Amino acid sequence: MNPLAFTLIIISAVMHALWNLLVKRSRHKTVFIWWMFVASGGLFTLTIPFLPEPFRRPDTHTLLMVSLGAVCFVLYHLFNGRAYRGGDLSVVYPLCQTSMIYVPIWGMTLLGERLSLPGVCGILLVVFGTYSIQLQRLSLGELVRPFRNLRSPSVRDALAAGFIYSIGSIAEKSGVRNYSPLYFTYMLVLIMFFLMSFNIFRPKYRPMIKEELREHWRLILCSGPIMMASFLTFRYGLNLSPVSYAVPVRQVSIVVGVLIGILFLKESFGRIRLISAMFIMAGAALIKFG
Repeated sequence: MNPLAFTLIIISAVMHALWNLLVKRSRHKTVFIWWMFVASGGLFTLTIPFLPEPFRRPDTHTLLMVSLGAVCFVLYHLFNGRAYRGGDLSVVYPLCQTSMIYVPIWGMTLLGERLSLPGVCGILLVVFGTYSIQLQRLSLGELVRPFRNLRSPSVRDALAAGFIYSIGSIAEKSGVRNYSPLYFTYMLVLIMFFLMSFNIFRPKYRPMIKEELREHWRLILCSGPIMMASFLTFRYGLNLSPVSYAVPVRQVSIVVGVLIGILFLKESFGRIRLISAMFIMAGAALIKFG
């Protein structure tokens, strides 16, 4: 894997873990995420006139890919939220990560990507580590437990979230191949903000908008550059590497999240979380050197 791409995606993973920490500290999560898009989109808009890279009018393919990516990621959050409302974390979380199973398949069949044997082994290690990190114990019965009740709405929603995310990742990769990752990301943020606003301005959320800003305006201001850095570094890295590698490597954010939970939030860590994190790190290393 391209060293620069690997570095950019690792930076993106760290930023991704940090903005998830900010979300965890907020009160109304859905409203706070919307405010994060306000902050990052506003910062983006203010800095664009000072950037050396000129704006190039997107063609039809780019517009289609950025729109598809935005819709997929908004739907991912929707299905993810629905799954968590009706299901246990240890069931929903692993199933939402099944996107990493689909991404290499789409990458090879649709984008013509070719993977090395060490790279494939690295992807499998990351998939296993990401899947197992919220399980109660490492055993065959526990590994298949999330799939036991496929008729459960939360299970179906979690599987749908993973599948939809994989499509969004392929759309992104296709979109940044021949277009600036900078302006692709900017359009993606704006479209996602526009789509999320339809939900936020429902009567259910309206009273929470001012309340969340008043209570956590410092976190919202911090979230702008963090989310912007997370988005940009990932898409520049995606432009330089196969999406089949980029998406698994970004799961290093889970390792960062585990460390933040242990060091700063005083969460219990347990052997399974540490072992799973080691699998993810080993997989990322194999992808880097493979």
